[in-house]
Amino acid sequence: MSSGKKAILLIIIILILDQTLKIWVKTHMVIGEDIPLTGKWGMLHFIENNGMAFGMEMGGKAGKLILSIFRIFAIFAIAWFLNSIIRKKAYLGLILAVSAILAGAIGNIIDCAFYGMIFSESFHEPAIMFPPGGGYSSFLHGRVVDMLYFPVINTQWPAWSPFRAGESLIFFRPVFNIADSAITCGVFAILLFQKKMFKDFD
Repeated sequence: MSSGKKAILLIIIILILDQTLKIWVKTHMVIGEDIPLTGKWGMLHFIENNGMAFGMEMGGKAGKLILSIFRIFAIFAIAWFLNSIIRKKAYLGLILAVSAILAGAIGNIIDCAFYGMIFSESFHEPAIMFPPGGGYSSFLHGRVVDMLYFPVINTQWPAWSPFRAGESLIFFRPVFNIADSAITCGVFAILLFQKKMFKDFD
């Protein structure tokens, strides 16, 4: 199998896993609901956000629209770069890492672009797909579905701590999705193995 076909296959797999889980969560859970996966240290915790990865936000409708448009431009830029390194027969690890980043970016822009149009709200009951009265928002104004939450450490700062004494200490606090994971893994792979990945790249 050529490197190009491997890249396409990885992108398809990530998108299928990402969207399947998001749609299941959206249509079976309400916002704020938890489903334990690994006891207290891992769960599905359904939230939605208007912004970037791991629940970070960019305020207002204007900020949301700007972010969505930026994501679309970023997807085209990453796709162009991926195509160029495939043509140059770059190191397979680099091709797959960039493919994972591209798949993650596409996975989240699907939420932003279309989820507001095809789903009802999820605040009081699971969302309905293609509701008769229309979705909860318009094109490019949908919210990203996050659900993976792993509070491996869930305790309190000690009383003697010079900051936040007695306050809650949770690690890892962010709630994320498979698309976020793909982007993060791709970026970390490039950072960790950049010498090997870019050794013969020109």
